[in-house]
Amino acid sequence: MSTRHFLTLLDMTPAELQSLIERAIELKQIRNSGQLYEPLKNRVLAMIFEKASTRTRVSFEAGMAQFGGHAMFLSPRDTQLGRGEPIEDSARVISSMVDVVMIRTFSHEIVETFAAYSRVPVINALTDDYHPCQLLADMQTFYELRGAIKGKTVAWVGDGNNMCNSYINAARQFDFKLNVACPEDFAPNAELVAREADRVQLYSSPEEAVAGAHLVCTDVWASMGQESEQRKREREFRGYQVNPALMDLAAADALFMHCLPAHRGEEISEDMMDDPRCVAFQQAENRLHAQKALLEFLLTGSH
Repeated sequence: MSTRHFLTLLDMTPAELQSLIERAIELKQIRNSGQLYEPLKNRVLAMIFEKASTRTRVSFEAGMAQFGGHAMFLSPRDTQLGRGEPIEDSARVISSMVDVVMIRTFSHEIVETFAAYSRVPVINALTDDYHPCQLLADMQTFYELRGAIKGKTVAWVGDGNNMCNSYINAARQFDFKLNVACPEDFAPNAELVAREADRVQLYSSPEEAVAGAHLVCTDVWASMGQESEQRKREREFRGYQVNPALMDLAAADALFMHCLPAHRGEEISEDMMDDPRCVAFQQAENRLHAQKALLEFLLTGSH
């Protein structure tokens, strides 16, 4: 069997993605019932972090431990990734010693190059262009609470960033309509938008984008590495805050998601995280279960 990687949602078929989500729900039940299930005993995950993260590290490390395996944390100080040693060489060496590699970094090209020279599966745990693992958790959360997302409308409010790009891919793979509300200078990848023109529509008004939506999502205005733009972004994104009044324009049973960490008072209002429509904490927990389903699939071929 050829090595499978998970660099974007397009690396899986729609059927495989759906089955991953259903498997994640089963794995959640297994864990919550206290049942011991260790399909990855003696398997090792190398976690390469060029960008720090709370949820990504905890979810992958806990997931491997619960599966009977081991997760090895490699900080920027611990690797020569792209500094002195070519990525190709790092990939060859690291993949000869472990069973799967997870990379959280800046340039998407790094994970593509690493995967091309790796003999084991490589998982994109976030790049500046895509965040597919978060989308697995988001789609699992919606499925748990509202059933299939096919044919529904999702509204993205804010920066056309890596999360927004992954939502565009998700619109294709899960067959939903995506409304994106963002300032003109912060639109998502134009090629992606053009490719999914039948499903994705850009708006300058959050109110228009959210009207009738079944799911409303946002993210911080300044992502990691963009701190110097914080003031400018605060000015540009004024009016793009998700709050209960904006949510009232969505469908009656709409859900609100945020990949966290949330900056209350900026992209969301102070009270939005406590709104009953907000499912951000269930969404965060599901990173664990969705990634366990992904690891199981990539390493055992079963789901």
